[in-house]
Amino acid sequence: MPPASSHSSDTGVLPAEASVDAGAPVQRPAHGLLARTLGRILGPVTDPVLRILVTATLIGRVGRGIVLTVSVLYFTLIVGLSAGEVAIILSASSAAGVVASFGGGWLADRLPARPLLFAFTALDGLGILGYAAASDFVAALTVGLAVGTFGQAANSARMAILARAFAPETRVHARAVLRTVTNVSIAVGSGIGAIALAIGTPDAYRILLVVAGLAYLLALVRLVRLPASVDLRPEAPVGEIRTATGSIDAVANRRALRRAAAAHSPFRDPRYLLLTALTAVFGMQFGVGELAVPLWITNETDAPVVLVAVLGFINTAIVVCFQVPLSRGTHDLRVAGRVSGIAAWLMAGACAVYATAAGLPAWFAAAVIVLAAIAHAFAEVLSQAGGWGLGFELADPVRVGTYQGVFGAGFSIGAMAAPLVVAGTTESLGTLGWGILAAVFLAAGLGTRAIARRAARTARTATAGS
Repeated sequence: MPPASSHSSDTGVLPAEASVDAGAPVQRPAHGLLARTLGRILGPVTDPVLRILVTATLIGRVGRGIVLTVSVLYFTLIVGLSAGEVAIILSASSAAGVVASFGGGWLADRLPARPLLFAFTALDGLGILGYAAASDFVAALTVGLAVGTFGQAANSARMAILARAFAPETRVHARAVLRTVTNVSIAVGSGIGAIALAIGTPDAYRILLVVAGLAYLLALVRLVRLPASVDLRPEAPVGEIRTATGSIDAVANRRALRRAAAAHSPFRDPRYLLLTALTAVFGMQFGVGELAVPLWITNETDAPVVLVAVLGFINTAIVVCFQVPLSRGTHDLRVAGRVSGIAAWLMAGACAVYATAAGLPAWFAAAVIVLAAIAHAFAEVLSQAGGWGLGFELADPVRVGTYQGVFGAGFSIGAMAAPLVVAGTTESLGTLGWGILAAVFLAAGLGTRAIARRAARTARTATAGS
């Protein structure tokens, strides 16, 4: 996002939209319960670029919530696909997203990120509209591949904009604000999606999928107003390259530029690759909440099944209320490492507590699971905050888009592996499986903390020696 602006205003409301070219935004109280609630949680959003991205996210992610709620049942009940065919579509979409995450970041280092974000978001919305027209497996698979590709490519372009347009001390805050808004919008979209589930007719499903696609396209009205400043990016030092080649020959200099770009590649940065891998492993905690815990409650405990919905509400509430405040300061490597370590212990503890719910009386099992879910939610919030800070701070600014693309691709790989690793472990090994997961999350989180501490020491040494 653009140059960092101060977020010190204490009005406690989300200000009304103002033109990016109009100078300082006019502070007006936002209306409506949702706006007032968001204003209290997020604080005043005074930066014009952040304001544009916030409103675009509020609109577009409602569509995401609708798709998450209705897509699987739409494929099975309306299109008539088998469970295996739906699994293939979801897996293929995720795999396409892994490749697109890196590709979108790579393009954002070579082309202006603003039109890329606009184009990818538009194509993502058109893909979701295509769901409503899908009538067989091949059509649904094609649309799923398109949505997975363009959705992740858009996310990489957005991350490149965040990394370039904000100063280090505010870009993690901006990322936290967007994640909070995303959770709120998805919750709203899920509620809207429930309408289709209640009505149950093919037309109800298709109409809501069209609404979801239109929400993405409506968000473009805001994205088109992003200023050209978000496309500014550091360039390779051409003068040094010419000196190194000893020639002004165009071919020689192009080769030298390619070598310089390769030197800034994340694939030649083992520390960043290790960080990406550890973050991806810890990111499998999402699979714990989405799959392992519901299965554990249903198959291994006497807790009521309705508890699954309660846990979803608890998680959303904690993320919405605490993601922004607990992300403050994580641009500092030491703080990012500290919160990553805390997240590691919280997640390990949550796994251990989930395991103890088996065999307990229903009310006691429910209380134990709620306690674990609260620790799990805070582990999620803190791990995200630490990961964002390190992902931004340890990236090479010359190729920030590619670095963010690799970081996002790693997370996508972790998300793909989560269902097999997480659910398979707990379902096959029971309590022992939960113990293994606790050890895995603890190792990943503490490994992330170790990377942050070493990077902080290196930075202090370099500063002292300069």
